[in-house]
Amino acid sequence: MKNYIHHPFVLFLLLFFSLFLSLSVFAADDLKAGDPAKLFKLQTQEGKEFDLASRKGSWTVLYFFPKAETPGCTKQACSFRDNIKKIRALRTEVYGISTNTVKDQAEFAKAHALNFILLADDKAVVTNVYGSKMPVLNMSKRWTFIIDPDLIIRDISKDVDPITDAQRVATRIAELQKKQ
Repeated sequence: MKNYIHHPFVLFLLLFFSLFLSLSVFAADDLKAGDPAKLFKLQTQEGKEFDLASRKGSWTVLYFFPKAETPGCTKQACSFRDNIKKIRALRTEVYGISTNTVKDQAEFAKAHALNFILLADDKAVVTNVYGSKMPVLNMSKRWTFIIDPDLIIRDISKDVDPITDAQRVATRIAELQKKQ
């Protein structure tokens, strides 16, 4: 029986995927509550530039979602839409981020009358920096970050329930604001 592990191409693939997976795992564990938010610029669903640094002085929610127009992502977006008044009453804005294009984000926002901004990260740069990128796929995991007015990450939720995330976010922001 041949030992394929010694074939140079197979060895290269094994090393490449091992490195890739280790970097993905490292990135996912890199950010934690209390860390400064990683600054970035992305385009909104309207094609305008969004700069996270402009949010200094305000509470911000970044929720990463896998793909527009999928059942879970639609439920999560609609839940944020339906709870936006409660969240804004806490002086907080919500931004949904996925690896969709600007056009896809615009269509998703229009189709579901979303009343908050979607950000297009089609190259998965920000998704990767925040550690929510799925290995191999150009998609995000469903993670939510709450960032305070000093641009410090105060809460990270991984593998959130798309239906209850907006309610949980509103409750958590209220708790965090009481501590300040």
